[in-house]
Amino acid sequence: MATFQEIEIGLRERLAQLEQRVGSVEDGLRHTHEPLEADFAEQAVSTENDDVLQALDSAMRKEYAEILAVLQRMQMGSYGFCSTCGDEVPVKRLRALPFARECVACASGA
Repeated sequence: MATFQEIEIGLRERLAQLEQRVGSVEDGLRHTHEPLEADFAEQAVSTENDDVLQALDSAMRKEYAEILAVLQRMQMGSYGFCSTCGDEVPVKRLRALPFARECVACASGA
């Protein structure tokens, strides 16, 4: 289905972006561009953003895993079907939320 191909292309592009960004965040966490100072007080200032970087890293890795799961479901032919009731998930929903595993009715608990 052409629509799934469009979604797949978008997801593969996002994977490439995430790979690049995760690498940058890892460099930031390792302080590869600016080694830590010998002075403890200076180190504290240099590492104050590490918590933010770790949260970003975690969120990006989660999104990366979700994209890989979608691509695997596409390959297996189960993408686009509700994991609860088995009905088709509307393409409009998948365009808006490519990670959706359930139709609107099942996701809302109806």
